Amino acid sequence: MQAEVIAVGTEILLGQIVDTNSAFIARGLADAGIEVYYHSLVGDNADRLTTVVNQARSRSDLVVISGGLGPTKDDLTKQTVAHLLGVKLIEDAAAMKKIQQHFEITGREMTPNNRLQALYPDGSLPLKNETGMAVGAFYRDPDAADIMLLPGPPSEAEPMFEHQALPQIIAAYHRHEFLVSKVLRFFGIGESKLVTELSDLIDHQTNPTIAPYAKVNEVTLRITARATEKAVGEQLLRDMTTTIMARVGDYFYGFGDDNSLAQVVVNELIDRKLTITAAESLTAGKFQSTLGDVPGVSAVFPGGFVTYANDAKRDLLGIPQEVIDAQGVVSEATAKEMAERSRTKLNTDFALSFTGVAGPDSLENQPAGTVWLGLAQRGKAPMAKLVHFTGNRAKIRERSVLAGLDWLRRVLRDLK
Repeated sequence: MQAEVIAVGTEILLGQIVDTNSAFIARGLADAGIEVYYHSLVGDNADRLTTVVNQARSRSDLVVISGGLGPTKDDLTKQTVAHLLGVKLIEDAAAMKKIQQHFEITGREMTPNNRLQALYPDGSLPLKNETGMAVGAFYRDPDAADIMLLPGPPSEAEPMFEHQALPQIIAAYHRHEFLVSKVLRFFGIGESKLVTELSDLIDHQTNPTIAPYAKVNEVTLRITARATEKAVGEQLLRDMTTTIMARVGDYFYGFGDDNSLAQVVVNELIDRKLTITAAESLTAGKFQSTLGDVPGVSAVFPGGFVTYANDAKRDLLGIPQEVIDAQGVVSEATAKEMAERSRTKLNTDFALSFTGVAGPDSLENQPAGTVWLGLAQRGKAPMAKLVHFTGNRAKIRERSVLAGLDWLRRVLRDLK
């Protein structure tokens, strides 16, 4: 069983928005045991869309198309597909009622083009849109590849695919084979080093398969197993994960496509009922902002300090002027002072500090990318470590934050 995913939208071709639907759909199809061999992208043009869909149907069993179901003139997908199939567009009564109710509630006039969102190719199964108004469709063709239509906005496409389309796909094709996968995330090790450590597993992979991906500031591994029973596939994943962790587990920080180092650290702090604060110089609040992106962080993060200038380090944190004068701000001593004094002031269990040179110019005869991290822990002497980063100012600041998070992750991991 082979599928092809097509994203429709001139704005995607122009780079104005990023296509996330195709990846989401491909993962869902893989979980149902359907392999995706091709991804295509085409603009809002009927002729080119027809060409792409015909090509997809010539080499695949199922074609999933996202985008172009809206009410504007450039939304041509359902009209083009209906013409290609030689069928009319018909109205879905439930979708039409939802559209009318929307305009009644908002007090706006419903223009005739909004009725297009309730139409779908005759002979299709309409797919309910839980979060929008454009109805989707699943067309079964006994003589050629089947076609599925989904809306373009991810907030509409994802729930429609997951709750409406995928159950229909599984039922239609009686899938008896499962593809199960797991994503492992690593920080502090490059892709080349990770691949070297796992080279024999990757070179001789059969089932499960291992796919490394280099991402911004981290590396991920997707492990995928195929089995006739889901439980068997999940056991294959567990066994392979154990093998991988025995080799590179020190760099592992979490599972999942959408996980982050900040989420892992914050959740660990919440689970252990431990609190955190920070004092930031070169990162200028970026670490605290990153913590703030994680839901529930207020339970462990009361606040912190941004002490960019020397006077702020002295006046807000109470760092003695003689320490700054003698050691400088880009120093082990200042990093320790920032961490311990911020922790003491807010009475938290932990504190991180960030001081250094973000660039582009040097500071205190230290080149850009020189960063001191400080870590204070209740009941223990503060620590500091020197790290060096390359890249522009933004990258140095971002990598400093991630390095601080990873250091705290490791300390939390080693707590008894």
